[in-house]
Amino acid sequence: RSVYDDQPNAHQRFMEKLDACIRNHDREIEKMCNFHHQGFVDAITELLKVRADAEKLKVQVTDTNRRLQDSGKEVIAQTEEIIRCRVQQRNITTVVEKLQLCLPVLEMYSKLKEQMKVKRYYSALKTMEQLENLYLPRVSQYRFCQVMIENLPKLREEIKDISMSDLKDFLESIRKHSDRIGETAMKQAQQQKTFTTTLQKQNNVNYGRNMHLGRSRILESKNVITLKRTFEDDDEHEEEVLTVQDLVDFSPVYRCLHIYSVLGDGEIFENYYRKQRRKQARLVLQPQSSMHETVEGYRRYFSQIVGFFVVEDHILHVTQGLVTRTYTDELWNMALSKIIAVLRTHSSYCSDPDLVLELKNLIVVFADTLQGYGFPVNRLFDLLFEIRDQYNETLLKKWSGLFRDIFEADNYSPIPVANEEEYKIVISKFPFQDPELDKQSFPKKLPMSQSVPQIYIQVKEFIYASLKFSESLHRSSTEIDDMLRKSTNLLLTRTLSSCLQNLIKKPHIGLTELVQIIINTTHLEQACRFLEDFISNITNISQVTVHTARLYGLSTFKDARHAAEGEIYTKLNQKIDEFIQIADYDWTMSESDGRASGYLMDLINFLRSTFQVFTHLPGKVAQTACMSACQHLSMSLMQMLLDSELKHISMGAIQQFNLDVIQCELFASSEPVPGFQGDTLQLAFIDLRQV
Repeated sequence: RSVYDDQPNAHQRFMEKLDACIRNHDREIEKMCNFHHQGFVDAITELLKVRADAEKLKVQVTDTNRRLQDSGKEVIAQTEEIIRCRVQQRNITTVVEKLQLCLPVLEMYSKLKEQMKVKRYYSALKTMEQLENLYLPRVSQYRFCQVMIENLPKLREEIKDISMSDLKDFLESIRKHSDRIGETAMKQAQQQKTFTTTLQKQNNVNYGRNMHLGRSRILESKNVITLKRTFEDDDEHEEEVLTVQDLVDFSPVYRCLHIYSVLGDGEIFENYYRKQRRKQARLVLQPQSSMHETVEGYRRYFSQIVGFFVVEDHILHVTQGLVTRTYTDELWNMALSKIIAVLRTHSSYCSDPDLVLELKNLIVVFADTLQGYGFPVNRLFDLLFEIRDQYNETLLKKWSGLFRDIFEADNYSPIPVANEEEYKIVISKFPFQDPELDKQSFPKKLPMSQSVPQIYIQVKEFIYASLKFSESLHRSSTEIDDMLRKSTNLLLTRTLSSCLQNLIKKPHIGLTELVQIIINTTHLEQACRFLEDFISNITNISQVTVHTARLYGLSTFKDARHAAEGEIYTKLNQKIDEFIQIADYDWTMSESDGRASGYLMDLINFLRSTFQVFTHLPGKVAQTACMSACQHLSMSLMQMLLDSELKHISMGAIQQFNLDVIQCELFASSEPVPGFQGDTLQLAFIDLRQV
């Protein structure tokens, strides 16, 4: 450090000291070399001695190396082969490892293709999901995996298209086969109802008697035979009971629903399905224009609707969310409004009561079937009450024709009975009771004509026909009783009354027929209470019930009698006028013939024979007819005598006319109709006598 200080002569002194140090070192080196020099010399000498041996060793080593190299060439070749094999082995191991990763992918893809081939699309989607999430990420670096990844979306779209195509085929299939589905469901519901009704009848022994009182044993035996056949048929076909699953393959719906749910498009599928089914519902609810002509038209219409809603109910219960109860209720309410409108329109065209009854039975089965599937059907039963009124109208038209035929075929003569057997046949058809007639011996005649028991039977048949519609309407016996009485009243007061009125006014109905009509209506009026008993026995409702309606037959037959009585008076007067018209008086004759005019005697004989027929009439009717005839005869003779065109009358003519008046007075005094007091009937000619 002092060299660099600013001391004087510092550098010089440093150099001197350095030289002294060097010389000291040189002396030490020299001493060292002198000490080791002998050893060095000895070493050199040794090396010279070893030189020759080293040369020999070198030759030997070179030779050995040459020989070693020659012998190692094969080893090197083998070693290189081993190295190459080891590389191949390593490569093979790598390939195996990679293939072990790829093989599951290829197997899954092959499985996917096979599932697509056999149309197991839902499983194919699950396989795709496994490929994408588990297998393909492991080998995504390979080009074939990229191809697979690109193909998977296309396969999904293909599956969606195929499943949608299958769904469309399914929808088309159930649209075509919905009538068969509905027919099967309605048949099963009807069989179930028949079975239930049979059990109820077995529990209530009197039920069948009350429902079919008066049908005798023939209908009862028929019912037993029919019931036995029904049960035998049920036993034979018990194993063949089909369900909706047996008739329809729902797998396309399940498959399509699962596929769209897996793909995340479940809502799209639900909307599409509901939209298509709404369209099909509108087609199903559209009736054929000729549906009202045959019962098969109605049956097919109802079967299609039942089939549609049975399928929807099945879909509701076996799928989750595809259709909901709210959706089916809304669809049913829409359909029900359309059905009621269609039935109102088409049923109005039905003029055949049998067809209307078949329609009612179909509606009942239709309602019971859908009610069994949980659909409300109260509005259908309300509609049946409207159709019931129409059914009654068609019955009234039909029975109007039956009554007309009976009246046309009647001979309007008392019914002759030759023996006890014939008498029992008549009273089995009509409740006739006459103790006085029972005392008479055979042969004898019943006062009414053949039309009376026929009319009575037809009224009962009408009640049966009306009852057929009232059955299965889920109404109480009181309501059914009220329905039957109202419809029977309509038959009596409107249909039968109209037929009687028209019959009475027909020109070919003479006095004898009119008298018989009055007698007939009297007996029919008396039979009304038996009709009331008949209805009570059918419905099992006592007549003493406060709300029980009465039959209006009394007024109906009274009106008919009054009309017949008036027609008798009119026809008697017309007949008298016919006789008067053939009168031919010679008002200038000089003297009389000494006897009454021929026309007048014929007229009196006619009146006598006519009034003899009146013996079966009520006394007042016969008396009124007789009084009316005498008064009309008196007025006619008086008008003839006081005719303004008659300018001159001779005494002979007066005497001849007097003879005719005497015959009239004699006829009146002979009491042609019993029951007149004193000279009441003769008073009809007193004015004429005075003139």
